[in-house]
Amino acid sequence: MLRFIYMIATSIVSACVAIYRLSHVASDEGLCEEERYAEAIRTIELIKKKGRITTIANGMHNLPDSGGYIMYSNHQGKYDALGIMYSHKKPMSVLMDFKKSKVILTNQFIDALKGKRIKPHDPRQQIRILNEIAQEVNEGRRYLIFPEGGYTDNHNRLQNFSTGCFRSAMKAKCPIVPICIIDSWKPFGENSLRPVTTYVHFLKPIEYAEFCNMRASEIGMLVKGRSAEKLIEITGEC
Repeated sequence: MLRFIYMIATSIVSACVAIYRLSHVASDEGLCEEERYAEAIRTIELIKKKGRITTIANGMHNLPDSGGYIMYSNHQGKYDALGIMYSHKKPMSVLMDFKKSKVILTNQFIDALKGKRIKPHDPRQQIRILNEIAQEVNEGRRYLIFPEGGYTDNHNRLQNFSTGCFRSAMKAKCPIVPICIIDSWKPFGENSLRPVTTYVHFLKPIEYAEFCNMRASEIGMLVKGRSAEKLIEITGEC
């Protein structure tokens, strides 16, 4: 939290410019997805520089060369999506909790990336949003979803995965790319201004043929298991 306060206090003008530019991108229907994504990355680079954050990515070769896919990542903090987007060179979007997505700057990010907002206590809205994601993935878009939902004190420990979100991949019949993030909670979770390094591991994709006969709960266990293996390999715990 101290880092976040420091960034805002020392970068008021830059933050206002970033919000304005993202808002402009969100409202300009003439821009292509690559242009929208480039502006989001520019803002992330500013956040990383001001926050003294380094992100190291591994496994980019595991990302499918073409077509749409859905990435499912463990969740640790406010920096998670930013670190993953910075490491993912092709345009992508993200699914977020409706209330959390309405925070200033995050709101502009979601609008600029044409992301989705989900309401945890509205089953009908959830089904509609997950179906929309499946349709867009079929059209070639790439999405990031956090099955854990919340991230309070998760640190490098996995929490329970909500299985409903895997229905998008089932409906789209698309590859699933598990992601394991490590130390991503530190940028805005540590009460410190010292330089911090986070890690993003793109794991081997799970093709539709591997999960086509599975229930959503079984797919969730499979994806969680892949993340757990990487966490144990790197940190010794999960």
